[in-house]
Amino acid sequence: MDQKQREIIKQEQLGNGLTDHNGLSWLCCYQNTQGRTEPVISREETEILQALARKVAWLAEQPIQEEKQKRWTEHHSLKITSPLLFLDPEYAWYELIPHTQLQCVNNLARMWEYRLRKEIYWQEVIADDRVCTKDFPVCHVYSKTGLGIEAHQTKSSQADGAYHIDPVLTDWDDMGKLKFREILVDYEKTEKIMELAHHVFDGILRVSIQNSWWYSDGLTDELLFLRGFENILYDFYDYPEELHALMGFLRDERMHMLDFLEREKLLTLNNGSEFVGTGGYGWCEELPGEGFDPAAVSCRDLWGYGESQATVSVSPQMFDEFILDYQAPILNRFGLNFYGCCEVMDKRLDYVRAKVQRLRTVAVAPWSDVECMARQMQGDFVYCWKQNPAHISVERPNWDLIRGEIARAFEITARYGCPTEALMRDIRTLAYKHENAAQWVKIAREEAAKIYG
Repeated sequence: MDQKQREIIKQEQLGNGLTDHNGLSWLCCYQNTQGRTEPVISREETEILQALARKVAWLAEQPIQEEKQKRWTEHHSLKITSPLLFLDPEYAWYELIPHTQLQCVNNLARMWEYRLRKEIYWQEVIADDRVCTKDFPVCHVYSKTGLGIEAHQTKSSQADGAYHIDPVLTDWDDMGKLKFREILVDYEKTEKIMELAHHVFDGILRVSIQNSWWYSDGLTDELLFLRGFENILYDFYDYPEELHALMGFLRDERMHMLDFLEREKLLTLNNGSEFVGTGGYGWCEELPGEGFDPAAVSCRDLWGYGESQATVSVSPQMFDEFILDYQAPILNRFGLNFYGCCEVMDKRLDYVRAKVQRLRTVAVAPWSDVECMARQMQGDFVYCWKQNPAHISVERPNWDLIRGEIARAFEITARYGCPTEALMRDIRTLAYKHENAAQWVKIAREEAAKIYG
């Protein structure tokens, strides 16, 4: 396959005009993608989906799934187990399962077919510690009103290219134009999709409503799209009062959204096979919270997630004052919390530890000091170590280098008593080398066995 053919496959993504920038890996993106489809599935498509669903159901019934679930649960209770392994190809899913393999025609059916094929591939080829279940998610269809000043980006013409954020809040006097976003749920379309899912999967998989209305409670993505990256860096010095006011608005806007979702009973649990934060899965004993009402899930029953990758270049003190002070009240509504993504947390952990309640998992970025983070965490939190995806994004990975980095990290986290999960995420390409993903998992499992048996 030449480069032009590869580019066409990436541009097509799910095919038929159906797109998702990370291979339907994040429930929040899956929810948006599903909402753009029409609730139409043919008889032939039903047969295709049912055949795949039966394969998923069979995989879910294998004893290894219960074993993996138990390990994740113990792991999140801060019990020392062999490191949990999680590899999500994300954008490279379109290389592993190109749109040309899909048999369904209608977009909703194609989307569901893709999720099922991914699950099978994950279990049979990648073979990490993902738990396969019989659950099949259907999300509420919704739209959101704007903030009053709409974000704008200049995008690359390439399918997986970069983009430039164009500042739209260029005059602080325009802050008065900002307003809280409102969620508008399309209950009628949601019900139609639910009816279709039950028709297709009942007796094979468990159909249920699962929602994820946001990716992160970090607030700095919204900040970026309003002010622009370079402007923010100057704002810390030149406009501190205005920046505080803007962060206060963003905090209150998020609180308003959470209040609405709780009041309208639109939250769903994320303490199972749902992807949490930037790490692995949500399996745990502590959630849902005490006094849980299944008919009215609250934030206290959920994992919360915060990060501030956008401010990685500012001092820990500025991060604490201008960012964390506004994130903490939001995160403290949740039953357990995960913090961090690709930002280096070496000099921020003490601040996060002090202000984020029920902090359970901390991300350790590929460019973090592995030992410094382990020494600070000392088993108080799950050590969520992310390896650099560039290592397996080439045709001939340096497997000796990869093995050495994994072995060193596992030795260090074991020495400091840190429950550890090793992640390979944020993958843009596997250079069309399907074996790269499975090989990374194999090596990580071998190195874990040398320490934990």
